[in-house]
Amino acid sequence: MLAGTLAGSVVLCLLVASGWAQNRPQVSLETSETLFSVLTAINTCGYDQELNTSDPLRSQIRAEVAKAVANTAGAQDVIAPMCAYYRQHQMNDSSRDLSQYISLALYLEEPPTFTPKMKQAELPPDAAGVAEIVPFLQAFYQKIGLHAIWERHRERYAELTEIYHAPLAKMTFDTEIYLKMPSAGYLGRQFTVYLDAMGAPGQTNARNYASDYYVVISPASDTAIKMQQIRHTYLHYLLDPLALKNGGTFKRLEPLLDDVKMSPMDEAFKSNISLLVTECLVRAIEERLTKVPETERTQHIDAADKEGYVLTRYFYDALVKFEKDPAGMRNAYPDMVSSIEVGKEMKRASLIEFSGEAAPELLHLAGRKNEHLLLNAERRLAAGDPETAQKLAQQALDEQEEDSGRALFILAEIATANRDMSGARKYFEQALQTAHEPKVIAWSHIYLGRIFDLQEDRFAALDQYRAALVAAATLPEAKLAAQRGLDQPYEPPVAKQPE
Repeated sequence: MLAGTLAGSVVLCLLVASGWAQNRPQVSLETSETLFSVLTAINTCGYDQELNTSDPLRSQIRAEVAKAVANTAGAQDVIAPMCAYYRQHQMNDSSRDLSQYISLALYLEEPPTFTPKMKQAELPPDAAGVAEIVPFLQAFYQKIGLHAIWERHRERYAELTEIYHAPLAKMTFDTEIYLKMPSAGYLGRQFTVYLDAMGAPGQTNARNYASDYYVVISPASDTAIKMQQIRHTYLHYLLDPLALKNGGTFKRLEPLLDDVKMSPMDEAFKSNISLLVTECLVRAIEERLTKVPETERTQHIDAADKEGYVLTRYFYDALVKFEKDPAGMRNAYPDMVSSIEVGKEMKRASLIEFSGEAAPELLHLAGRKNEHLLLNAERRLAAGDPETAQKLAQQALDEQEEDSGRALFILAEIATANRDMSGARKYFEQALQTAHEPKVIAWSHIYLGRIFDLQEDRFAALDQYRAALVAAATLPEAKLAAQRGLDQPYEPPVAKQPE
């Protein structure tokens, strides 16, 4: 084993230079048995929103579940309390009714346990509100043999997923080409699209949990692909880090918030200028990318004004210049924001007659309760500000009100960025002692395995990769990385020599 800080720094330098924590897919299209199980459960209890326009698979699965219930002794004894709970927590708004269960599903482990990935107090508020359905879900899953039904339809799920592959790849490629900005390779950052047949096809649910972005979609009977909604979330995935990195430029724009207080948009945008700026930029880019007549674009921008997104017009005009400039969005962003004339925009906003209501924002900023420190730490790290991220993560660790495993994992990432080998190893090992999130556990093992490989301790490395493989059961990227580590020792790629 290598000894001393200098040797450790050399190894960390190799790790950082080789992109050891970055070279993995960031955009994925997946299915989830957990999501399937949760949505099938509420379908069994009467959730039938947009059933007639859903892919036929939804009705087929509902019929198979009904048959299993009818032919299974004691099934009604299991279903009755689950459905009573569902009815007690049913929302008048059908979109919110579905939304809360999708939020919960994203925070549950795989069946048959469906164990929440964190304490109920740490769940997003909407998920926490229905978390007590989990014991009923466990009993339902086991009693009617839901896994067998899931397995019978895996091939059809794969076919539906395949329909989305090419359009999703094209959307991400076209978006990055327009922005002249490839998706950032931050450790632990991911954009995942989940497809499940058991939801309402007219509803798209998007979530931002810390640095992870999720979109959940359900296919319609005509297989129409809601790529516009997916792109909206993908634009946030690309642009949110830029807002965080340039946070100091927003202070002078805050007077604009006074002029949108009476608008119907979500309250979050009325109190956070950074959120408002990003949403307006996203909407402006969407208009530039949408192939419709200019008159229709103008109508959309007028509607954005009336909903409160008063900077959409500014960014729409600024993007005309951006499109002609070779600079990418990462470089153009600071000037684009700093060029906003606050007085001019305030005067224009004060003359807008706001509409009575606004379409709900697609992307839910579903932060967990008491998570602000770690959420901000992860975002600051993703934005290239490890110093602030370290302070926030350490504060969360000291106050002991947030997930200590995640806090230690962030500190390990920061130690890696600072080429502090002993610190990175220490924090990854400590994270494993308290972490309960599979992603934290799996990647901590993987990175420790790579460290041991570079220190020529293959036996210790293999132990870490084996542990990672177990923890990564529901994490395709981590599972692949762990298997690679088992197949051969990690070696950083050889740097190209200058010609």
